[in-house]
Amino acid sequence: MAYLVPQEFVTKMVDAGESKIFMSTRDTLIRGFMAGAILALAAVFAVSVNVQTGYPIIGAVLFPVGFCMLYLMGFDLLTGVFMLTPLALIDKRPGVTLKGVLRNWGLVFLGNFAGALTVAVLMSIVFTFGFTQAPDKVGHVIAGIGEARTLGYEAHGAMGMLTLFIRGILCNWMVSTGVVGAMMSTTLGGKVIAMWMPIMLFFAMAFEHSVVNMFLFPSALLMGGNFSIADYFIWNEIPTALGNLIGGISFTGLTLYATHVRTGAKRVAA
Repeated sequence: MAYLVPQEFVTKMVDAGESKIFMSTRDTLIRGFMAGAILALAAVFAVSVNVQTGYPIIGAVLFPVGFCMLYLMGFDLLTGVFMLTPLALIDKRPGVTLKGVLRNWGLVFLGNFAGALTVAVLMSIVFTFGFTQAPDKVGHVIAGIGEARTLGYEAHGAMGMLTLFIRGILCNWMVSTGVVGAMMSTTLGGKVIAMWMPIMLFFAMAFEHSVVNMFLFPSALLMGGNFSIADYFIWNEIPTALGNLIGGISFTGLTLYATHVRTGAKRVAA
């Protein structure tokens, strides 16, 4: 599978983070938009499979097709840049600043949200025949997800917020590992296999992904979900994004960088 050793693909991670910081505003927004849109379609696909088969694990097995598609085309998810761009700052790459990192995050967030929201509107029209009838089975399930994963957390108060935050951390531990997977091989098959495994795990475990939620919750609101926009941001999107940030940089980016780029001093033989 033309596997690259860790030192090689971790160096590629830092290089990728640096290139994204210096990318033009136009390109960053376009790549973010397409990533959000494709991941949203993959979420629709997975939920549809769950409804049709009655077996959520099948949807989890198939969901990574969207993630693989978007990364093979060079598009960017917020969860990925949360992990990659800080590495260029930590590595002290010339011209890389905290302002540049934050700018990239902001632009990718806007692009992802616009792409996911576009698909939310389009699919809501499909699910309701142009809002002329109640949502079909898939639309009804999506609306229910929106309520359960906002008001459901709110019902548990502070512990609900903690649970949401931790699910966000665990999610991007796996999703950012999938981003790294795209750099582990020089062949198409090798990249897909390396990306598929952690993405399947995150979806099967129902962890919280900020970009997937940019589709699920607006869709639910459009189709009559019984929660508010404030509920969505306070009881899902903001804590999820913060958890994704911590999970990606702490459990994936920094651990790989610390042990494969800035390695510890070798032990001296006695």
